[in-house]
Amino acid sequence: MRPDQSTTPRTVRRALPAFTEQLFEPFGRLRSELDRLFDEVPSRMPALQFGRTGPTAPVPALEMTESDEAYKLTAELPGIDAANVEVTVAEGVLTITGEKKEEREEKEKNYYFSERSYGSFQRSLQLPGDAAADKITARSKDGVLTITLPKDEKANARKRRIEIDAK
Repeated sequence: MRPDQSTTPRTVRRALPAFTEQLFEPFGRLRSELDRLFDEVPSRMPALQFGRTGPTAPVPALEMTESDEAYKLTAELPGIDAANVEVTVAEGVLTITGEKKEEREEKEKNYYFSERSYGSFQRSLQLPGDAAADKITARSKDGVLTITLPKDEKANARKRRIEIDAK
């Protein structure tokens, strides 16, 4: 009997899992790397939580309404001082930037859990075509930021339908 034929069925059964582990080991590494990358996504992009719970950077909820005279944008900013919020408009994009600062008296508390969120945020949105960017106003009251975007009557006058020649 040759030395390589002396393998008993028991030894073969033990060698087979080791072989399959080696065969699939690169896939295990790939899965571990993908898991690690997806675990890092929320810390890099707080708006993408993939159903996870827990504190993240605050992202204000927005609501926009329209009347004949203006658009009204409201942003919920509870616990954020108006001095820590900035509203800018550039190239037809309105941006709300701010920061909710952590104000803890005791730095060494043993928290059972905390669902509060702190940090910087930024929300941007395209202005409606007929909004008068130079007449936008903002007001903050009781944790709600209200931005009024008056409509520009001239914006509608500049818009016209172009007939399509189908010849």
